[in-house]
Amino acid sequence: MSYRKERFQSFRGTDVPDQIRLLNELSEAELQKLLKEILEEGVHGFCYSLYEEGQKPGDTISAEQIRRRMTILQPHTSWIRSFSCIEGNENIPKIARDMGMKTLVGAWLGTEPEKNREEIDALIQLAKQGYVDVAAVGNEVLYRQDLSEDELLGFIAEVKSALPDIPVGYVDAYYEFFRRPRLAEASDVILCNCYPFWEGTALEHSLDHMRHMFQLAADAGNGKRVIITETGWPSAGQSLGGAQPSEINAIKYFIHTHLWAKANDIETFYFSSFDEDWKVGNEGDVGAFWGIWDSKGRPKFF
Repeated sequence: MSYRKERFQSFRGTDVPDQIRLLNELSEAELQKLLKEILEEGVHGFCYSLYEEGQKPGDTISAEQIRRRMTILQPHTSWIRSFSCIEGNENIPKIARDMGMKTLVGAWLGTEPEKNREEIDALIQLAKQGYVDVAAVGNEVLYRQDLSEDELLGFIAEVKSALPDIPVGYVDAYYEFFRRPRLAEASDVILCNCYPFWEGTALEHSLDHMRHMFQLAADAGNGKRVIITETGWPSAGQSLGGAQPSEINAIKYFIHTHLWAKANDIETFYFSSFDEDWKVGNEGDVGAFWGIWDSKGRPKFF
């Protein structure tokens, strides 16, 4: 029996305080070993980090580069989430499918109507070609205030009409779905981002907080399928309230999340797969340190 199974069978069905207590009894070396075993066994999904050093959104990325990183991820997950359908991103679901993985494919929507049109058309085309298992129409568009709710609902309706056999939703923070009932009603599946870190929650309270976030989204969905499309913890950078980035906290959060999600059959995409330097400008210094692998594709924690 593996190390994980010997020491963590009791996680199934236990409450959050018990999970945290068990993990806090482990040394850093034991936590690293547990993380490695979880990855070897496989997790549900990863958000695909597209950009390597010196690259940024707007750059066109080659299929060769995508395949190189996908080869690293393939042994460790059964699902990949992408964020755009143009500028090389269209190859992410194609290569993932070629490697036997399922896909949650997003069209990136913003303030440029022509780009939005390209994204929507490309998402529909990819889905009709058989590369999309779940379609996401936009990511945090309402949070950024790039589109109105009515404009977004129009795009969702268009994609649903074009793809009647594929679940269609929209990705945003968990609270948007209970604040905006029309959004939850229009979605086939609730696609929610849950980040205790960005709400300044200390690590010891983070899993309980995330469970609360998930429940609010589930309540808004009123029985619909709910997927956590992003959650994670940075391994370095500046603290936010009680939330402190560090390698050991990132390891613990990953383990907490995986064990809870697996025990409760909750589909979860971890953010992120690889560190991305370009995110420093948008998120501060923590932006570059959300990956399980570093920007060169090397495991960060073992």
